[in-house]
Amino acid sequence: MRIYFSGSITGGREQAHIYHHIIEHLQKYGEVLTEFVADNTYTQLGEQQLAPEAIYRRDIGFIDRCQVVVAEVTVPSFGVGVEVARASMQGKPILALYQPAEGRRLSAMIAGNPKVTVAEYRTLEEAKARIDHFFDGIASRNLTP
Repeated sequence: MRIYFSGSITGGREQAHIYHHIIEHLQKYGEVLTEFVADNTYTQLGEQQLAPEAIYRRDIGFIDRCQVVVAEVTVPSFGVGVEVARASMQGKPILALYQPAEGRRLSAMIAGNPKVTVAEYRTLEEAKARIDHFFDGIASRNLTP
């Protein structure tokens, strides 16, 4: 299975320390096309070696080729929103992981989308359990893309 992992880069890197662990866990379900999202050398300036057009084409191509999307949506990001919207329009299974905190609210465009499974978590172990439950649900409904 090809998995698109989405997480904030230029929107903020506050959750970047979690991305690597999530990606590592996702690899038990298939190929993660976007391991670079966890690159700890990225700052809010994003990828400096690629032009914006190249990043757009690459990432849209990955979304079009993936079979499932897992997005860490705690840090608001326009890019993550675009990626989730495109996958949603294509009818792909989407899991949005969100770590609630005082003074923070999940985007209504994610929370209100009936095609997105939203899963709150407080610890990395909870995030992994939410991922396992999501993939079990895909398999049990024969939705394996």
